[in-house]
Amino acid sequence: MSATAESAPGPRDTLRHVLLHLVTPLLMCLGMGLAYMGAFVTPEPNHLPVAVVGSGPAADSVAQGVRAAAGDALDVRSLPDRGEAVDALRSLDIAGAYIPDAKAPELVVASAGSDMSAMAVQKIFTPLAAEQGAPLKVTDVAKPVADDPTGQGLFFLLVAVSIGSYASVAVLGAAGAGLRMRARAGLVVGVSFAVSLIGAALAGPIFHLAHHGLWGVWAMAWLYSAGVLFIGVGLHTFLKRWTTLTMMVLFVMLNFTTSGGLFRPELQSGFFGSLHSFWNGAGFVEGIRAHLYFGGHDLPAHVGTLIAWLAIGLLAVAVAALWERRRPVAPATEPAEEEEVEESVAV
Repeated sequence: MSATAESAPGPRDTLRHVLLHLVTPLLMCLGMGLAYMGAFVTPEPNHLPVAVVGSGPAADSVAQGVRAAAGDALDVRSLPDRGEAVDALRSLDIAGAYIPDAKAPELVVASAGSDMSAMAVQKIFTPLAAEQGAPLKVTDVAKPVADDPTGQGLFFLLVAVSIGSYASVAVLGAAGAGLRMRARAGLVVGVSFAVSLIGAALAGPIFHLAHHGLWGVWAMAWLYSAGVLFIGVGLHTFLKRWTTLTMMVLFVMLNFTTSGGLFRPELQSGFFGSLHSFWNGAGFVEGIRAHLYFGGHDLPAHVGTLIAWLAIGLLAVAVAALWERRRPVAPATEPAEEEEVEESVAV
């Protein structure tokens, strides 16, 4: 009886244990606030690419006037005709094309690329048309499907697939700690397959985001999910209970904010815009967007991004496997790691 009393943790030990575990949610609170508010609260054009269509002194004058007024907010180029402007929109090279006309000025956009960018461009050029005393005609050459009128459904699909992936990392890493890495890697393949099927079901028969090309959506969902899971399981060997916070930083704070699902990089600061060029969430969203709406333009590059992240995950698992071979096998589930599983799933 006395031995049990002596081994029981005292109030100070319990308090220290609680305070240590509170560090993770407090850091999550700070990180989520900094990331989301920094990326989404004050979107402003930052070298947003637009075009003024036409040749001759009148079109040149409009283009020069827009450049002078916008400064670094816009990247203004001149295109000779409407056909080239439409091609540039469908290849996502520009966010909008303004066609000046004394009687019927027109703005051409592709809202499937970014509804927010299309709205920003419209806000910029509507006053310019008003100065000419004519209403602005807006033509959308790439609309999202009617079931996803804002085109933001792909962002929420990314959220769903991400949560299914990173929340499973704690289970595979902690509850499966007693398994050989080969077994955990096999479970990663199975879990990522299940997550990707859920993602495809959400995008297809449930919410009808994808009216065609559902197999391509599923394939990209699997590549994305497998990459997240392999990276997380590999990192868990070294980070243990700090894996949850690390996964939140990598695949929520930095991932959702740079994916382009709500704001494309031209409406964000340079930091978030630069991450968009190689982060896996951006590869997922932009890849599906290209696949569904833009004839596969730049699709190989986006798929290549997902494959690169998957390769990083496979490398992380390989390094972790070599590390574990030199150390004793961990028990199946440790108390601290059980708390980590509950904490991660709750998030």
